[in-house]
Amino acid sequence: MSGVLNLVSVGPGFDDLIVPRAITALRDSDVIVAYELYLRWIAPHIEGKEIHTPPLTQERERAMLAIEHARAGAKVALISSGDIGIYAMAALAFEEMREDDTYEVNVVPGITSANACASLLGSPLSHDFATLSLSDLLCPWEWIEHRARHIAQADLACVMYNVQSASRQEGVYRVLQLMLESKAPDTLCGVVKNAYRPGQEVAIYRLDELPSLKFDMLTTIVVGNRFTMRKRGSIFTPRGYNDWAQPEAKDTSQEVELPDNALWVFSGTSDGNDLAAQLAAEQDRKVVVSAASDHGGDMARQDCPGVSVWSGRQGVEARRRVLTGKNARLLLDATHPYASGMSEQLIGLSKELGIPYLRYERPSEYQSQDGEFCASMEQAAERAAALGLRIFLATGSKDLATFMRTPGAAGKQWFVRQTAEPELIERALALGIPRERICAMQGPFSAEFNTALWRDWGIDCVVTKDSGGAGGYQAKVLAAKALGIPLLVVARPRIEYPAMVADVADAIRECAAL
Repeated sequence: MSGVLNLVSVGPGFDDLIVPRAITALRDSDVIVAYELYLRWIAPHIEGKEIHTPPLTQERERAMLAIEHARAGAKVALISSGDIGIYAMAALAFEEMREDDTYEVNVVPGITSANACASLLGSPLSHDFATLSLSDLLCPWEWIEHRARHIAQADLACVMYNVQSASRQEGVYRVLQLMLESKAPDTLCGVVKNAYRPGQEVAIYRLDELPSLKFDMLTTIVVGNRFTMRKRGSIFTPRGYNDWAQPEAKDTSQEVELPDNALWVFSGTSDGNDLAAQLAAEQDRKVVVSAASDHGGDMARQDCPGVSVWSGRQGVEARRRVLTGKNARLLLDATHPYASGMSEQLIGLSKELGIPYLRYERPSEYQSQDGEFCASMEQAAERAAALGLRIFLATGSKDLATFMRTPGAAGKQWFVRQTAEPELIERALALGIPRERICAMQGPFSAEFNTALWRDWGIDCVVTKDSGGAGGYQAKVLAAKALGIPLLVVARPRIEYPAMVADVADAIRECAAL
């Protein structure tokens, strides 16, 4: 006797969103295998059947139970919410079945979170899009970040599943920052909670508003592309029947005032601003400074007389449009030594647009006697947890979660120094850093300041980047030595720059040769 294995999708939860073929499969099955919650949704269709409900986290046991009944000749329905083939049980069932199994297999599709949420928002997925699960239970986090970066660079609309859980607070904010590196800050997005279930919430935001929000595992985020528009309270992404050029015509007054044929200095650092100021003064060149934040733009206007400033979060599409429209002569990458994402983006734009690229990077000042060198933030986090009880992080906000997640972190007291951006402070608080352990100030800082601060706070271990002279590196080395506490220094990211100088004079000479 040959059995049947029905892999059945039951959608988001409402009976009228279960497709008729799924109902037929349920009624034709003798054995039902499902997570118990799903039984409430399908109760009218499974009366009198043999029911098995292995609990959550026992997905493999559920799949094997269904397969064993099918092998024994039963007609079995293995149930998943949404679509059983999307982040659900179908793939696990295929993994566990054998090539020589003889029972019939039917996969019944359903309404997954992506199209359920899209329908509540309007039509944001009408063109190419990607889905991305932010859960790292079954997928290395590095893969998630890598995929998020490429989704953003391709300007795909995106649906994020498994957004935030009690044990995964920070990942979604890291992914949103990666999105903001390539997508425009005003990209329209939707946040949907409990789609087609009790407690349903639907809201529309700009992409740059999302990092200040809280989410959970019942929330799905939909990120549009550069063409996504708002109309009558909904958002939609055009399919392409009309003029694609219309959204590209978007411009801002800040962009209009930028000069043609200028040298573009991507800065955000004090030495980058110094370089831009010298270029403008010594070579009588038109220079544009691009800063990633409004505060960085204000600093550039203050430090660089005679240059034009383009500031704020801009996605790769905006950079592509402005660099092309303004006939940029050179991309001078003077961003922070650890701003690897931005450097990689500028290298890509240089190749794509045919604009010369030059990397200016302040020299490393690390000496072996300074402290312990760590190859990665993860290694630094492990060493800090091993060495200290009251640990000071001078590594900025981006990698804070790495330290909070490291084994043993819960038993330590963490102190952080970061810039006074409200969203960064909110993120630190969300990660469990108390307000009284956050120093929100703009550096660099003197050795005397560091010594006094660390002594007063009773710091017994410090983690810093190999940030060079402009980043106040030596002041941290001196303060740690004065207090006799260990200093952990995180290595710089490795990037193959097509052209690089470490001296301002060399950078000016290279620019003069253009």
